[in-house]
Amino acid sequence: MIPTLLFVAFLAMMLLGVPIGAALGLAGAACIALANADAQWFGLLAVPQNFYAGLGKYPLLAIPMFVLVGSIFDRSGVALRLVNFAIAIVGRGPGMLPMVAILVAMFLGGISGSGPANAAAVGAVMIAAMSRAGYPPAFSASVVGAAAATDILIPPSVAFIVYSVLVPGASVPALFAAGMIPGILAGLALIIPAVWMARSNNMGALEATLPRPPFWKSFREATWGLAAPVLILGGMRAGWFTPTEAAVVAVFYGLFVGMVIYRTINVRDLFVILRESGELSAVILLVVSLAGIFAYSLSTLGVIDPVAKAIVNSGLGEYGVLSLLIVLLITVGMFLDGVSIFLIFVPLLWPIVQHYNWDPVWFGVILTLKVALGQFTPPLAVNLMVSCRIANVRMEETVRWVGWMLFAMFLVMVGVIVWPQLALWLPHKLGY
Repeated sequence: MIPTLLFVAFLAMMLLGVPIGAALGLAGAACIALANADAQWFGLLAVPQNFYAGLGKYPLLAIPMFVLVGSIFDRSGVALRLVNFAIAIVGRGPGMLPMVAILVAMFLGGISGSGPANAAAVGAVMIAAMSRAGYPPAFSASVVGAAAATDILIPPSVAFIVYSVLVPGASVPALFAAGMIPGILAGLALIIPAVWMARSNNMGALEATLPRPPFWKSFREATWGLAAPVLILGGMRAGWFTPTEAAVVAVFYGLFVGMVIYRTINVRDLFVILRESGELSAVILLVVSLAGIFAYSLSTLGVIDPVAKAIVNSGLGEYGVLSLLIVLLITVGMFLDGVSIFLIFVPLLWPIVQHYNWDPVWFGVILTLKVALGQFTPPLAVNLMVSCRIANVRMEETVRWVGWMLFAMFLVMVGVIVWPQLALWLPHKLGY
């Protein structure tokens, strides 16, 4: 009864509008108390211990830093300069602006690692530009929301950092390397339906008449932004700094570009940037720490082993179980953010991973692809919420456009399942 109460209480609080972190912590604490009714203090001394244990992990230090990086590059004007450079390369014409939006979102994924932050940075520039070129706002919001989902695959990724904390044997550098090829494939897969829909529906008729930015000028202006992923990822590969230290280096590099090179950030802006990134980081880390209480209650109540055995012994077989997990997690991804999904489901799924001897790095990429799909799957897609707010459209209006892009990214996930080397080749090549 108590394990059942754990999930019933959690779902009930979610439906009542209780924040996800509070619902996790309260449900976990209530069930710990019920399970230890005869113990001193009802066993609730485990609550603060696990609250701290969920947070006191060195890799998690990278999360507030990468959130801060995203906020800095959002305000520095890097996105606008990257857009101009991308337009200078691909030119003007129907379907070109959606392609540029996806390419720029992919590139910014190598700087921040937060899907909603990427959707805000790219959407602020691209949705207005696409509107001027004659694209419907709902289509523009769909493209930006889908493109920003590549952020959690292309390193650095907040989702991969959280996964590495939860799973032994999956290091942050290995996960970052493993996400690179699937992330690029996901972005390229999104370009195909975006360009096809634009051209088949005669969108962007005004685009061909707009001026094309000069190549060399736009290249010079975008150089500092183009160098950021090289510095972050190249520095980690060269052994100059760890992923956590790379986040700090990226913060100082972003401040240098914004305050000295582009001069789009002044001292007064720093307060706003630090406050925004501090609030977002606090939300993420609070959910992480409160989920530690939920995970502790899962393990002490003996929930994990029976659930894992029931799935393994269901008679579905390895690929049947994997298909079941895909349907479950994509459905959950419509309602929960990626970090919450990892914190709730990775402890439950880890015994299944061990039973089938799945590579933990490969499974992390598959899990992250599922979460990426959920980030732009209505009705509660976090990336789509941001882009729809910028475009001033209702999410229901995006369904006819976003469906094709969901299908394209789903095919990439199927490809990574069928050919695991798409995820594992690069980390093996780099010695991870």
